[in-house]
Amino acid sequence: MHAEGNLKKMKTQMQNGLIQYSLILDNEIKMNDLIGHTIKLSFGGRINCVSCGNITKKAFGQGFCYKCFISSPMNSECIIRPELCQAHIGKGRDAEWEEKNHNQPHVVYLALTKGVKVGVTRADQIPTRWIDQGAWKAIVLAEVPYRQIAGEIEVALKEHMADKTNWRDMLKNIVSPEIDLEEEKEEALELLPEPLQEFFSDNDDVWELNYPVEKYPVKVKSIGFDKMPVVEGKLFGIKGQYLIFEDERVLNVRNHSGYFIQLEA
Repeated sequence: MHAEGNLKKMKTQMQNGLIQYSLILDNEIKMNDLIGHTIKLSFGGRINCVSCGNITKKAFGQGFCYKCFISSPMNSECIIRPELCQAHIGKGRDAEWEEKNHNQPHVVYLALTKGVKVGVTRADQIPTRWIDQGAWKAIVLAEVPYRQIAGEIEVALKEHMADKTNWRDMLKNIVSPEIDLEEEKEEALELLPEPLQEFFSDNDDVWELNYPVEKYPVKVKSIGFDKMPVVEGKLFGIKGQYLIFEDERVLNVRNHSGYFIQLEA
């Protein structure tokens, strides 16, 4: 099998309790089918900006040329700090983009890997956001009409819990089965200022996410195309947006967005 194209984050879906991954190049590659097989990914040096499509010598952020890195709404400050979002008052780097993506229902959630993490995402990105982060379990904490309120809730909680995932522990599958997310959710409610408690969600469903991994690494060896233009080896699994190879090497696909690669399997 041969395919080529610019990398973007893998498409995911839940099917029969297992996460299915697809890599979209010049055709759609069902990555679960390649687990247990040797694959080869080759990078020839070409990078296309994920925003404007122009060729760039270096990728900034996750696949931007420098001009788009400093101007694209996809890389605005409120992506990282949602409490600063102004989409609900018609402001932002691109008002039309902000209206479509940020002035929309959002959720605040608790995700579990080794510990509990608080996060924010658009409501229609559940469970995609949790999968991309490699969460083991997750629960919706609050439901809000737009991004800025979700950011305020996250700010109130991240003084008491993490707001980032330890990606190395996630890839080693270090989990904490003793943590009860429903209890964590109830405790989080008590930490919120009263005006924000009205957005607390009645949805107590706990999602459990199962990844297609034959064997998790004991020691994680991160690799990338800038230093290793050809990546070849037996694929042992996929978690988050990482390909896990048999020799404990891991490749973050999303971090190489815009890289033009060839895949052989």
